[in-house]
Formats: sequence, structure tokens, C-alpha cells
Amino acid sequence: MLESSPLLDPAAADSHLQEPKMPGLDQGIERAREALLARQDADGHWCFELESDCTITAEYILMMHFTDEIDELLQEKMARYLRAIQDLDTHGGWSQYVGGEIDLSCTVKAYYALKAAGDAPEAPHMRRAREAVLALGGAAKSNVFTRILLAMFEQVPWRAVPYLPVELMLLPSWAPIHIEKMSYWARTTLVPLTILCSLKARAVNPKRVHIRELFVTAPELEQDYFVRGGALNRLFLALDKLGRAVDSFVPSALRKKAIRKAEAWFLPRMNGDDGLGAIFPPMVNSYEAMVLLGYPKDHPDRQTCLRSIQKLVVHREDGSAYCQPCVSPVWDTGWSAMALIHSSDDASTDAAIVRACDWLVQRQELMCKGDWVARAPQAAPGGWAFQYANGYYPDIDDTALVAALLHVMDRRRGQPGKHSYNTDRAVDWMLALQSRNGGFAAFDADNTYYYLNAIPFADHGALLDPPTEDVSGRVAACLGVLGRSQDRFGLSHCVDYLRATQQPDGSWWGRWGSNYIYGTWSAISGLSLAGEDPRQPYLRKAIDWLRVRQNEDGGWGETNDSYIDQALAGMNGGVSTPHSTAWAVLAQLSVGEVESDSVRRGVAFLLSTQDSNGLWSHPSHNAPGFPRVYYLKYHGYAAYFPLYALARYRYLLNCSRAQS
Repeated sequence: MLESSPLLDPAAADSHLQEPKMPGLDQGIERAREALLARQDADGHWCFELESDCTITAEYILMMHFTDEIDELLQEKMARYLRAIQDLDTHGGWSQYVGGEIDLSCTVKAYYALKAAGDAPEAPHMRRAREAVLALGGAAKSNVFTRILLAMFEQVPWRAVPYLPVELMLLPSWAPIHIEKMSYWARTTLVPLTILCSLKARAVNPKRVHIRELFVTAPELEQDYFVRGGALNRLFLALDKLGRAVDSFVPSALRKKAIRKAEAWFLPRMNGDDGLGAIFPPMVNSYEAMVLLGYPKDHPDRQTCLRSIQKLVVHREDGSAYCQPCVSPVWDTGWSAMALIHSSDDASTDAAIVRACDWLVQRQELMCKGDWVARAPQAAPGGWAFQYANGYYPDIDDTALVAALLHVMDRRRGQPGKHSYNTDRAVDWMLALQSRNGGFAAFDADNTYYYLNAIPFADHGALLDPPTEDVSGRVAACLGVLGRSQDRFGLSHCVDYLRATQQPDGSWWGRWGSNYIYGTWSAISGLSLAGEDPRQPYLRKAIDWLRVRQNEDGGWGETNDSYIDQALAGMNGGVSTPHSTAWAVLAQLSVGEVESDSVRRGVAFLLSTQDSNGLWSHPSHNAPGFPRVYYLKYHGYAAYFPLYALARYRYLLNCSRAQS
């Protein structure tokens, strides 16, 4: 991944070749290098678009109707985007990801947003969507977040949504349900949402737009809003019913106290123009909560919050616009710089990487003790966020990437130790958040209160941030590259976690990239840099797993359906994608498989699919926000990962042939 690896004997059923360097390799790398450099901002960073499904854009439109602050031009541009991504060729609705099955909640939100924007219910595309919703049982079967939105727009009664009293803010930290026991994205979303739900917020909805036509049974008569699962779920549903029954008896003074505490929690975390949690749902909830609580339009906090939401909007050349769930500059900058390291030794490339590193150093969080302090009270801050700024919630994955990048660049430039203060702070912070099982999560340690996923609010099953294989692989890579003696135990414990989480077929699951190919690359790369002998059977099994899934055209691809059906792991109906191919090639290169036929064919696929602009593209969503629930398309993945794979291949091939 970051350093050269020893060359090994091939895995089963694979041959090595001793032939000239791949035709067109140098030219392909050069074209990609120039294209990537052209995308760098003047201050040294990269930030590619981060697209999700239709829901964020639909919610943006409905937010404007909630507050009666409708930007008609922006609304029409967003409506154009929603119409363009409707799948009229198959199911007639909207999916969680390109090529996926219809998603009921996505379709309900998109339909409502388009109707609010002025689309006639009898327009062909609206009729198709409505028929699809009704065929799936109607809007009453939507997920919890959709039903909460519908309750605020008076489309369903409040009994259709979970009981979310703001008095949750008054519970002690030892209580079974507490915001500190939830993931960062859940707690930032939930805190302002409890205000909206407790006060039964009502959207202004100036045009009085309704969607009663999307219900099989009239919403006020519907009785089956909640799915009844196992015993624990039924217990929480009973408690939910009890809480709803006694809610009217809650003293007004107690409720006001809880609201003040909720405000006192989210206002300091507003994060300036980057927003609460630096992700869309908490930003919108906090904005609507401030509107509900009477903050005037010119209140500085309300204005700042609105700006943070507006900054997420992307305007496209075709006249459409959509809203991103967040932005990814630190992640994009780290991987772009990593991809360029072996692409050229020229002064302009070196200067670009230096500017990127300087930009990243400026964004290390060295002061703010964020919410993670509940798990590591003695630790000093030292992480990097995923976004431009998110001081309360630095990301372990980003931190491992950036710390490794700084260390590698210092050595390459003959300045070892130049950034040792930054990397030491980063690694000390990460290790303070190592979970008991040896793994690393994205933001917290031991966030494994799995019973919380049974509460009615958590029908998405994404309330927690447990350790994952891909983040742990990234940390193992970082610790291996830095090679600090004091990290040996933490690294060994992390390696044990990775070995324990390998799937029986040899792969690893991917939490933050789709899916087993991403997870397997992340784990193998980390284990190799951690010093694991790549000849061990368990690592050879992983390489063999990758090779079995290589497509006829030499590439790899993986459908997001593999999060639903593990039998689809590493497969995409024979369709290859540049990002999956790059990950599979990088995984093999990390264990020295530079001259294998599998790698050669993967490299040939990347060269043959390079776009005229020098980079790569593919319409597919390539990462989950939440597996099975919500997916993302990192536009940068088709830019820097293929270049990284090609440049790394050329570098290791030259090393191999120089030694032979």
C-alpha cells in the first residue's frame, strides 16, 4: 500500500509473466496525473463531489417548505435532478443506489418533494411513482425518518413515529439509553430531533401540499406503522406506548429544562459554516429546531446554520442541482496525494503533494476534546476530520491515512521526523480509541450497545459505530509504516482483530466502501504493512478469493446488493468498475504480486477504460453511508484510486526487475 513489499510465489491457479512493461502504462499514468493535478485547489486540497440517493435533495426542498423560505429557482433545479434519477425504465421509483431495487422511503420523499415543487400528480412520472408506492403497501410502510418528516407536515399522526422525548437529555450517562451510547451521527441527528418531536413541530407548508394519495389506508386510520420484531423490540414498543401515554403529564418546567439542555448541547457543536456534525441531517434538524424555538431569521446562529446547509448544494452544468450529505476534502486530499507519490518525480508533482500535506497539517485537530472524550478522557486531541472542519468528531480512518502520508513524504523528501509532532499526536489519539477487541471504529471506542438497534427509532439499524475491518486495516497500515516501538501491543491487538474477522471464504467485509473487495484490500494492505508474512495461508486465501472473482475483461466489480446477500460478495454480474478494480490490484500489490497475470489483466482493464479526460468514471454508488439503508457515490474514487494502482504497479514492477 504505502511501502514496497517482498515478491512472493503466486497464489493457486495464477501464473507470473516476465514480459515488457504494459503498453501505454506510462502514457496512462501521465494523463491521469495531469488530470488529477488540474483538479487541485490553489490552497493544495482536493474535494470531489459526494453524491447520495434522492433523499437529501428531496429533504432540502421540503425544508424550504417547512420554513416557508422557498428559493423557486433552486427548487426547480433540484426537481430537475430528482426527475433525472427516477428509474422509469424498470420500477418507476427511486433507488438507494444506481441499479438497485426500488426503495419505498426514497420514493415517498422524492414524490412529495416534486409535488411540493409543482409537479402535477397526474404527470406520467408522478403516476408511475405513486403506483409503485401503493404496490409496496403505501407511505405508511416508510422508514422512521420518513414518517417523522410526514408527521411534521401533518401527513401522518404523531403516533406513527417513535416516542422521542427531549427529556432523554436529562438521563444520566449510566442509563441504558443515552446519547453517549450512540454513534456520532445518531446523537447529532437525535438531539435537535427530540425538540421537533416533543413539541410536535408543524411545517408551514405554505402551499398546503399533501400526499394522501400515497396511502392504502387513510393515515389517521392506519394501525400498523411499526414492525414488530423479536422480544427486545416488542419490549421497546411497549415502553414507547407507555411513554406516549404519560407524555401529557410531563411538567412543563421539566420539558423546558430538557429543551434548554438540548440547545446547550447542539449550539456549541454548530461548527460554524461547516454545520452540526458536518453532515446534512443534523444541520437540517438543528435549523428547523431553531425556527420552532423562535430564533428570528437574522439570528446569527440560525443564519450560520442555514449557510452550512446551502454550502452542500452542487449546481450542475445541465441546469440541475442536488444536495450532498457532506463533503470529503480531507479524505480526497489524502488519497489524491497518495496516488501522486509514484506518478512522477517532477517538481510540479512534488510541489503539489507538499501543498496538500501543508493544507492537511493545518486541519489537524489539536485543541478540541470532542465527544470521544467520554471514552478516552485522558487522551489529547490529534485527529483529522473527514470534512473541512468537524472538531468534535475527528475520523480515525482519515487520521490513519493522513498520518501515514505525512510520514512517507517526510522520508521521501529526506526530512525524516519533520511532521513527527503531528503523527505522534495522531497515533496517540487513535490508540486511545482502540476498542477492547483490538479493532477500530470510525469515531468512537467500544460503541457496541447493540440492544439500541432494537428501539423503534433505530429501524435503520445504524445507531452504532462498532469496530470495522476496513478502518482497522487502515490503522494497522499507519502503525506499520510509522514503526513506533510503543505501538507494538496496539498493533498486535489490531492484527489479531483482523485475523479474527476474516470471512470463511478469505475475504473481509467493507463498512465504508463497497464491499468485500474494499474490505479485503483494506485488511490485506494493513496486515502486510503491519509485518504479517504474506505467504501465510490466510493471506493467500484472501488473494485467491480476489482472483476467483476477476471478470473476463480483467476488472472487478461488486454490487451493493452484497450487503443484503453475501453470496454476491465480490461480484457485479460480470460488470467491472474502475474503483473495485483498483482496490483488487492494490490488494495484490501489497503482498508483492506485481508480476502476476491477475494484476497484469487488472492494469490492462484500467488502461483500456481510461476516459478521454485522463481519469475514470462509473455511475455506480461505491460506498455505504449505512449498509442496506443508504449509499454514496464518491466521485473521487474513479479519479485517484485507478491512478494509485497504476503508479504503484509501475513502481513495484521496476523494483522487481531491478532486483532480478
